[in-house]
Amino acid sequence: MSVTEIRNLADRIRTEVRKAIIGQDATVDLLLVALFSSGHVLLEGAPGTAKTLLAQCFSKAISLQFGRIQFTPDLMPGDVLGTNLFNFQTNQFSLTKGPIFTDILLADEINRTPPKTQAALLEAMQERKVTIDGESYPLNPRFTVIATQNPIEQQGTYPLPEAQLDRFLFKHTLDYPSREEELKIVARHGTRTGMKTPDAFGIQAVISPAELDAAVDAVAAARINDDIIAYIVDLVRATRTSPALETGASPRAAAALATAARARAALDGRDFVIPDDVKQLALATLRHRVLLSPAADIEGRTTDETLLGIIEQTVAPR
Repeated sequence: MSVTEIRNLADRIRTEVRKAIIGQDATVDLLLVALFSSGHVLLEGAPGTAKTLLAQCFSKAISLQFGRIQFTPDLMPGDVLGTNLFNFQTNQFSLTKGPIFTDILLADEINRTPPKTQAALLEAMQERKVTIDGESYPLNPRFTVIATQNPIEQQGTYPLPEAQLDRFLFKHTLDYPSREEELKIVARHGTRTGMKTPDAFGIQAVISPAELDAAVDAVAAARINDDIIAYIVDLVRATRTSPALETGASPRAAAALATAARARAALDGRDFVIPDDVKQLALATLRHRVLLSPAADIEGRTTDETLLGIIEQTVAPR
């Protein structure tokens, strides 16, 4: 598949999603990059910013099965993965699959469940398989987690550990819409309090599984020269020497940024990566992989401000 075909596929997906979602173009673009990079996305935003509807519409447009888990404090790992139950008719154990056996999994309010349940996602997100009672079960190679969390309410939540955060390709913060966008949202959605389904908006599947597989393979073949690789490495290494950061990003972050940059290039119809591809994705790729130092926190600095400074100071190739 050519990069022109990938760009056309992305445009068709955007068109379908926009039937229901107004604004959030940056979020949709990050989901597209994650899709073609086989990555997972953590969405952080206030309630009512269409995180759930966006995930539903996105999965509908790409003809993948959608599943949702509402994470709660009493959720157990078996509620996510499934369990073997004894069948008295056959005198054998049979697997009752959990909701993780899907293609696009919405992990709603992922930080409301204890760490042991959050950990049930680790193997699935990294290896796209789950292990139940010592037996492994493969997931769809396109298995993707779109997790959400509310940045406002912290009572009764469990911060995601670094190992869990590192499984996400991106962490993206959703902003409130502009006034013009909010006027359109109220006009379109202000007919009832319940959330409409993607079918109610006429969203159709516009990409087949075979086309998606071909697009992922084509993105992996996009060219990235040595200067761009060096730029990515220097950018990531700069997070480890910044006095404002207690912990910098790992080599996995550099590899993830290179993979995502390839997808960003393909969405623009290019089969080669340029520095702007890296710059556009660096903040979303790194913000959840670094830890602000106590001194910088006391000074009122934020992780995003610190990373933007590092991105600005790191010399990009010409």
